[in-house]
Amino acid sequence: MMTLLNDSLPTLIWISGILHFGTLLGSAQVPKELNFREELPRLNPMLRQWVLVAGGYIVLDLIGFGILSLMFSHELAAGSPLARAVCGFISIFWAIRLAIQMFFFDAKPWLRTTFLKVGYHGLTLVFTWHTLVHGWAALAPRG
Repeated sequence: MMTLLNDSLPTLIWISGILHFGTLLGSAQVPKELNFREELPRLNPMLRQWVLVAGGYIVLDLIGFGILSLMFSHELAAGSPLARAVCGFISIFWAIRLAIQMFFFDAKPWLRTTFLKVGYHGLTLVFTWHTLVHGWAALAPRG
């Protein structure tokens, strides 16, 4: 089983790269669904800017994770110390995001349509995928 996972790891990481860009498509719905146009102006200017800057950094992280996973899947799967560190960071990023989604966010009031419900739960699966795939790449014994 371990050998099969390690042999498939470059492909799994490459799929993760595609899923990072898919996550961006899903997150593009957030400003509309959370009514940013009406809600952000109500915040004080510093808090409004902080929300926008933090969102921008997250988008850049996802783009970076996607590019790294697509372009360097074999290198990330090879198990060098740098590859393990990068994969470990990506895994921790997604594990934290998954924990936030499961234990802190209450999205129910905004999941008004079947499309939004399916998308939300789909994102949960994608966050789990990223955590497990990159976590395996970071921690798996290589033989």
